Amino acid sequence: MRAIVFSIIFVLTSSGLMAQTFTLKSKDVGGQVTEAQVFNSFGCVGKNISPQLYWENAPENTQSFAITMYDPDAPTGSGWWHWVVFDIPKNVSEIKSNAGNLSSKLMPQQAIQSRTDFGGYGYGGPCPPQGDGFHKYEITIYALSVDKLGLEKDANPALVGFYLNSKTIEKATITMYFKRDEN
Repeated sequence: MRAIVFSIIFVLTSSGLMAQTFTLKSKDVGGQVTEAQVFNSFGCVGKNISPQLYWENAPENTQSFAITMYDPDAPTGSGWWHWVVFDIPKNVSEIKSNAGNLSSKLMPQQAIQSRTDFGGYGYGGPCPPQGDGFHKYEITIYALSVDKLGLEKDANPALVGFYLNSKTIEKATITMYFKRDEN
């Protein structure tokens, strides 16, 4: 009887100690890219709509957030940056679908959508080379220790990545996959 009481007390006590982790979620994407997210150029036919994203349990000392979408499988030797957003205010916990479209005005006003490897600004969806197989796309939210990175919208993705890595408290990622049809 004493062992059962101890076990119950231990379970109740230890369940209260489990910390909630910083988590990124989406109502639009899971493990696979949909036509809505696929780029609409370079031979790809999609809608180029950035996914809705929301995050939970950010660290208490978070001062701002950043979002990136990266393809480490791109045959460039350095991957491919599809979306780079920083200076998202700390009181924001959701980005609406299509916020990566600059003309939609759905991104928080203070946020900066900087240059991608497509050479433009905002979201550029998946579009791997035909016949290259599945590519992995990593959408990452960064909880940052500063309210602003101190970069302009023309900053290239590698420079933004350097600043992000030096100011990240925690980060969370959604990984999804996509390949182009052979025809």
